[in-house]
Amino acid sequence: MRNRYHMSLVTLVMSTLIGAIAMPASAADEYAYDLVHSSVSFKARHLGISWIHGRFNEVEGKFSLDREDPTKSTFELTIKVDSVDTANAARDEHLRQPDYFDTKQFPTITFRSTKVKAIDGGYEVAGDFTMHGTTKNITLTLTGGKEHDFKGTKRVAFSTELSLKRSDFGFDKRAIGPIGDEALIIIDCEGVKK
Repeated sequence: MRNRYHMSLVTLVMSTLIGAIAMPASAADEYAYDLVHSSVSFKARHLGISWIHGRFNEVEGKFSLDREDPTKSTFELTIKVDSVDTANAARDEHLRQPDYFDTKQFPTITFRSTKVKAIDGGYEVAGDFTMHGTTKNITLTLTGGKEHDFKGTKRVAFSTELSLKRSDFGFDKRAIGPIGDEALIIIDCEGVKK
């Protein structure tokens, strides 16, 4: 009887250990960018006296959130530059030309995270931002991150704003024209859990 009890205890301990080894230490939740409930927009000075507003209508992205170890979280975003929309067809076509975005040569703007840190109210995310053929490491402050269950679908949303100088990304400063060098980018991203 004692031997049988001892064998059962050993079997239980071994099963528990094998199960613990087989299970991952922590798993990240994966989310896909929801185009319907997200937006990448911008504004830039016109003649230094007013603002021109626009957006990009075709954006894809994904992110993973590791709640136990936020440093393992990742964020990716790809913008199709041809989808630029300032509510003026002639201006949009001009923005696609070589003196602005040059969308034939540089069809996308991308961001890929390289370092993630949890902060109060969100995340600080450093990553490679590529626009107009130039890549620079930038840091975004993403606010949000609370999960919401809506009709059985889990969602998470983040917002950020950043200011960029186009001349830092290979745009010819002499050819920038009446639209200013500096642009404010506003990203509101809602993700759907996969």
